[in-house]
Formats: sequence, structure tokens, C-alpha cells
Amino acid sequence: MARNYNGGSYHRSPSKSNPDEVSLKALAKINIGLDVTGEREDGYHDVRMIMQSIHLYDRVEIRRVRSPHIHVEANLYYVPSDESNLAYKAAKLLKDKYDIRDGVHITLQKFIPVSAGLGGGSADAAAVLVGMNRIFHLGIRTEELAAIGAGIGADVPFCVIRGTALAEGIGEKITVLPPMPRCQVLIAKPGVAVSTKHVYGQLKLTPSTPHPNIDGIIEGINRKDLSSIAENMGNILETVTVTEYPVIREIKSLMRENGAAAAMMSGSGPSVFGLFKYEKDLKNAYEAMKASGLAKNVYASETYANHR
Repeated sequence: MARNYNGGSYHRSPSKSNPDEVSLKALAKINIGLDVTGEREDGYHDVRMIMQSIHLYDRVEIRRVRSPHIHVEANLYYVPSDESNLAYKAAKLLKDKYDIRDGVHITLQKFIPVSAGLGGGSADAAAVLVGMNRIFHLGIRTEELAAIGAGIGADVPFCVIRGTALAEGIGEKITVLPPMPRCQVLIAKPGVAVSTKHVYGQLKLTPSTPHPNIDGIIEGINRKDLSSIAENMGNILETVTVTEYPVIREIKSLMRENGAAAAMMSGSGPSVFGLFKYEKDLKNAYEAMKASGLAKNVYASETYANHR
């Protein structure tokens, strides 16, 4: 089984041999809990989410160039290289905000599945913010950098901070939580594409809509009690996505049958993650998932605790 223990700290300085370049790990995220509390006048939704970084990452390399241009290249042909790419947007935002005359060459080695509910694009953007802050010696504090990231996307602030956190508002208001109890994570992405805009547009909030117990999850995190966390987990967006793509329900069931303490869709989907206390159970579930043919991509990982 090829594990994807892709992670580590942002705390890497620019290369001593070349202070004008840096290589960073952009960590994927999962939503341990995702609740929507209402629709805003601006068309967005108010949310309460428990966000968790995992050891699955894209490699983001940033190099300062003596021209004003921003260049983005990726190992996947379908990843855009223009302003529709969040990494490009992050670079342009800092250049404009701090009047940076030089440009950057950004290389993305993508391993986080695209459009999967795992925050890959947001993580890349966050890494660009962190990397340019270092290369250009901007001296921006982490909290301020996260606030800047909100102008790129709702998940970017968390992807700057990482670890375990409560996200509120449209996702930009971050409250850092104690680390989750370390556990194994299985990620399975079926071969379907899901539009986040479509899912939120189809979400119907009624008095009977089931809401996850976000406060119960936080209490379980504070107690380092994986069973309590699992009991309270939930994703309100499953009421839309699982209905349209029943394969998500099948993947969740297979994970639970193979020892997952909990299995749930991440974000608007379609990726499903399972939390496992024991690595042997993770291995069995990994093999069962691969054999089932339900998922196009399967990854074995673990939770990441940011050392604050």
C-alpha cells in the first residue's frame, strides 16, 4: 500500500544556496463537521465547520524572477495557468498589495485530487502566500496572512493556519482548536465531478434538516476522545450530494464495515474520508476499497497537528 504521508511544517526557509526560491508542502483538508446555518444577502452561506489538515499534499515551488510576470506550471495538463488558478490569484494579490516589482515562477506538483472537497487549490494559494512572504521579506504575521487569503477563497485562511480549527462566517473566521487525537485517515474519491456552487444552490434548509453537532465535536476534540468526535460528526451538504451520487453512500458504508470509527463526505464532495484508530484496520479498508472499484483514487494518510 502506497501511503501518502505528505505533510510537515511550513517552517522551511528559502534555500541557503538560493534565497530567492522556496519549496513548500500544501496540505489537504477534511471537514470533520460541516454545518450551514443560513443564507446571506450576498448569496453566500454562513457555515460552522471543523477543519482538519491531513498528510496529503501538493508540492509548491516558488522562485523569484527579475521580471514583473507571474508564471504558473503544473504536472497536470488540465490545471489552469492563468488567473483562474488560485495560486496565481494569491501571487497577484500580494504583488498588488505590497507593490512587488519582481515576478514569480510557481511550479505545482499536484497530488491532492482536483475538485474533490479536499481544498487542494486553496492549499496551493496558501502556500504561495507563505512562500512569497518569505522570499520578499514582507514580514506579514500568520493571522494577517490568513485574513489576506480570505480575498482569494473561503478555505484559504484555514489552509494558511492549518492543524485543527473551527471556521465560521463563510469560512474565513478561524478559531484554532487543540489538535485532534492522532488517527489514520482513508480518502476515497469516486470518479464523479461535483460543483460546490451547485451543491450550495440545491441545499434546502428546513426545520427538519439534520444538523451536525459542531459543539459536540469540539468537546470531543478537547477531551481527545475519537469515539465522541465520531458520534457527533456530520456534513449537511450530504443531503444534496449523496442524493445525486449514491456511490458516496456506498463508499461510506464500506469504510464503516472495515473498521472506520466514522466515515463522511468532505466539503461538497465527492471525496469520502474514514477515521481509523488502528493502522491495521486502515490497511484492510484500503485494500477493500481498492478491490471494490467504487473509488477512482484511494489514499492512506493521517491527521496533522500543527506545532504552535
